[in-house]
Amino acid sequence: MICCSFVFHPGTYDDEFHRLDAEIDAYARGLDGFEKVETWYSEDRATVNAMYFFQNMAAVRQLASFPRHLEAKGQVQRWYEDYHVVISEVTATYGRS
Repeated sequence: MICCSFVFHPGTYDDEFHRLDAEIDAYARGLDGFEKVETWYSEDRATVNAMYFFQNMAAVRQLASFPRHLEAKGQVQRWYEDYHVVISEVTATYGRS
């Protein structure tokens, strides 16, 4: 399994952000190979980690090349104070959730 973590400090969102965010999320969830999304917030909600899980890198590459995703990436400074992306291979998970 592949985890794509988008860790960011939110900025100011506008209508275009919400439109693109919804389109990208719907596209990701519809990909063959999509597993789930988990979101973590720091206690003060100043930091967010949106984690998208996929079965394989092929699905990740499809998301990365989605035109709306590329459009949003080109404007990331409009909506986030800071961000970074971590793509990792998950070799095991444990627990009940």
